[in-house]
Amino acid sequence: MLLRGLTWLVVFQLLGTLLSVLLLPQLPGPILGMLLLLFFLMLRGRVGEPLAEASTNLLRYLPLMLVPPATAVMLHVDLIAREIWAIAGALVGSVLLSMALTGWLMQRLIERQARRRGEP
Repeated sequence: MLLRGLTWLVVFQLLGTLLSVLLLPQLPGPILGMLLLLFFLMLRGRVGEPLAEASTNLLRYLPLMLVPPATAVMLHVDLIAREIWAIAGALVGSVLLSMALTGWLMQRLIERQARRRGEP
């Protein structure tokens, strides 16, 4: 079961990489593969047991995947210090934009749900 779930994950990553190489070179293949997997699971309506088992086992090793980025941050601390204001501005700007977009989207969804229920 675990091997079948891992195979599904690798197949969708390869499909995403193929799509990235052929049609959308500006987007990373694994991201496209993850979106393809999301659409596949939405169409299917459920997550199969092999995929659930594989993803549960992979989640155990998630902290190990954060070690290389943390190491890179420590290696380039002088570059980060030079660009701290640009980084801070980008972070604050993206948080504000995300909050505004999330609030607007939530209002639209609440209005849509109220219309479906027939509420004023």
